[in-house]
Amino acid sequence: MPDYLIESEHSGRVAGVDEVGRGPLAGPVVAAAVVFPNGLPNGLAELLDDSKKLTVEQRNRAYVALLACGSAEIGVGAASVAEISRINILQASMLAMCRAVGRLPVLPDMVLVDGNKAPLLPCPVRCVIGGDALCLSIAAASIVAKVVRDRAMARLSIRLPLYGWHANAGYGTAAHRAAIALHGISRHHRPTFGAVRLHLAAAELAAGDD
Repeated sequence: MPDYLIESEHSGRVAGVDEVGRGPLAGPVVAAAVVFPNGLPNGLAELLDDSKKLTVEQRNRAYVALLACGSAEIGVGAASVAEISRINILQASMLAMCRAVGRLPVLPDMVLVDGNKAPLLPCPVRCVIGGDALCLSIAAASIVAKVVRDRAMARLSIRLPLYGWHANAGYGTAAHRAAIALHGISRHHRPTFGAVRLHLAAAELAAGDD
C-alpha cells in the first residue's frame, strides 16, 4: 500500500502527479496533480492505492472522498487526440501533466511524478518509478485522472455508441477493434495507434486500387 514517506522527505507543498490513457486507441490522455497542503486527512489513506488495483466502485469512492475532504488541492489537465498525433503520446502525456500542475491554485515546491520521465515544470520534479503504488499523493492523482478520463469516454460513448467506450474507455479490446473494422473510425480515434493506423492504411490501399 502507498504511504506518505516520500512526500515527507520534502518541505513545502508537494504534489503527486500521474497520467492515464497512453495506450488507448481513442480519446485524450489525462493527468492529475494532487497536493495535501496540510497533510493527509484522517481516513483518506485507506481509500487510496494505484488506480489500476482498485475496482470501479473503489475508485469512485476515493474520488468522491478526495473532492469532499476539503483539504486536497486538485488540478486536471489533458492533451487532445490532435495533440497526441502532432507531438506523439509521450510528449502529449508530459503536456497533460504540465497542464494539471498549472491548474493547481499554487505552484508546488516539489512535484513527484509517477514513472521515469519528468515534464518540464517551473519547479523541482522528482520521478518515482511505480509511484502510484508508493506515494499517496501520486495514488490520489492516478485515481482522479482515471475517473475523469473514464467518465469523459462514457460521455463520448453516448454520442458514439458503436465503439463501446463506456466499457473499454477507448482501449483496444477485441470488441473495439471489431467495431473499427466494421464501422471505420471517428475523429476521436488516434490515427497513429495500432488498429486505427492499420485501418487507415487498408482504406488508403483500397482507395488506390479503385
